Amino acid sequence: MEQGEPGEQAVRDGAGTRPEDEPGTGVVTAFGKQLKLLRIRAGLERPEFGKRVGYAGQSVASFEQGRRIPPPRFIDRADEVLDARGVLKALKEEVGRAQYPAFFRDMARLEAEAVELCVYDTHVVNGLLQTEEYTRSLLAMRRPLLDEETIELRVTARLARQEIFSRWPAPLLSFVLEETVLRKPLGGKSVLRAQLEQLLLIGQKRNVEIQVMPLDREDNAGVDGPFTVITRKGGEQLTYMEVQGRSSLLTDREEVRLAAARYGIIRSQALSPRETLGYIEKLLGEL
Repeated sequence: MEQGEPGEQAVRDGAGTRPEDEPGTGVVTAFGKQLKLLRIRAGLERPEFGKRVGYAGQSVASFEQGRRIPPPRFIDRADEVLDARGVLKALKEEVGRAQYPAFFRDMARLEAEAVELCVYDTHVVNGLLQTEEYTRSLLAMRRPLLDEETIELRVTARLARQEIFSRWPAPLLSFVLEETVLRKPLGGKSVLRAQLEQLLLIGQKRNVEIQVMPLDREDNAGVDGPFTVITRKGGEQLTYMEVQGRSSLLTDREEVRLAAARYGIIRSQALSPRETLGYIEKLLGEL
């Protein structure tokens, strides 16, 4: 699962490649209008401008009309070619957030700023840990079906989140996954094998702990479902929950305290990080 502004909320997932729930709205549309004005000011037709930035004229049209979300490399190059003096680059972060489903955008920002994440998953491997093939397989299974452009957009966005593993100072990252998550051959056995191999690699990072909750446990404090406890710089904590394209972000101190305590119990009931790596190696041997 993919794991809003602080405050309790529930937002429905946006559809298609639009940056907001309604077509042609939001920061991507504003960016597109600014891009077009700067291109015209520079006296460049779309095909010529596209050549200079390395994109087809049709793609430039889509960016200008707010129908597609421009990638960071396009924004950087366009700013240089159009001599925008940072005007386009200043919008890059907000445009980047628009690549996520509506319900996840604020969480993406909080995740990128977090000093600690404690994640409990019960259904699929967390987005931060997913391989590209696993992510693409999950998105292809969505109902109603997502179009290919939306799938590619979300694959790119999810993989971009994994920059958290190379951030410095390194955040502390803890993941507890139910055993069933690692046994589901979603996308096929080869996809699962590659996913398990990635978990082994990530689990060896000094700031990451991955734990498995075995099926044979008779006591499991995670029976109420998946959640993430986020710790921000300064110690503020929040709890994020997600289901069926809806998300909630809890900021009430008592509720967050209870969630953090619950996560601590879940960790104590699961296999240790070292035992988990051995367990994953065992699963790989069975495939």
